[in-house]
Amino acid sequence: MQIAVCDDEKEIRDMFAEKIRKWYPKADLLLYQSGEELLLSDRQPDILLLDIQMPEKNGMEVAKELRRNTKEIIIIFVTALDDFVFQAFDVGAFHYLVKPFDDRKFKEVLQNAIQQFKDRKKLEETNIKKVVPNLMITSKGKHITVNREDIVYAEVFDRKVIIHTMDSDIEYYGKMKELEKKAGDEFYRSHRAYLVNFNFITKYDATTIYLKKGQALMAKQNYKDFVKCYLRYNQRKGRKNGV
Repeated sequence: MQIAVCDDEKEIRDMFAEKIRKWYPKADLLLYQSGEELLLSDRQPDILLLDIQMPEKNGMEVAKELRRNTKEIIIIFVTALDDFVFQAFDVGAFHYLVKPFDDRKFKEVLQNAIQQFKDRKKLEETNIKKVVPNLMITSKGKHITVNREDIVYAEVFDRKVIIHTMDSDIEYYGKMKELEKKAGDEFYRSHRAYLVNFNFITKYDATTIYLKKGQALMAKQNYKDFVKCYLRYNQRKGRKNGV
């Protein structure tokens, strides 16, 4: 974890550095005496304590330039002025500390910023673990790699599994149950003979799921569970229902 302090006053930089080293000795500490020095650095901090009143580029200008390249830095403004508090929202600042403030307040804000950093890292690691590799199937004696995201739906027909993408149909001898296990949580087994990708659904009813290409059957006993899973999936994705 990298914590940076950008302030044109050496006493302020040293004061913050002393406290951060005391509370978080394992953190990688970066110190900058100007916004220009920070912007020219090839190192990107995870958490940035940024003064606003600095010569040449002020802290708000620096923050705007940083945001053009990344949304990830957790910015904490540290200033004697409260004039820029509303502009701080425009650059997605985590907090706006107005001098003077005591150690308790500073430590509280820094702790919350570090917790947000840890939560974000944990979420990223979880998402990486959830990534399911592309599918490898054997069709007509050839090994074919199929990208999961390209699958609209799959169906069982004449003892074969047919994978439908927007561009092609691939059939092979296999079991739908095995494909379902490999497909991931973007897919739902709506019927014993059908596996559908939530991302390609345009509408549905109690008997049929309509997709951007083709349609699939809905088993009566699966309908309520399907609706619950589909709505939950869309909520996670922040999308409106495709009903």
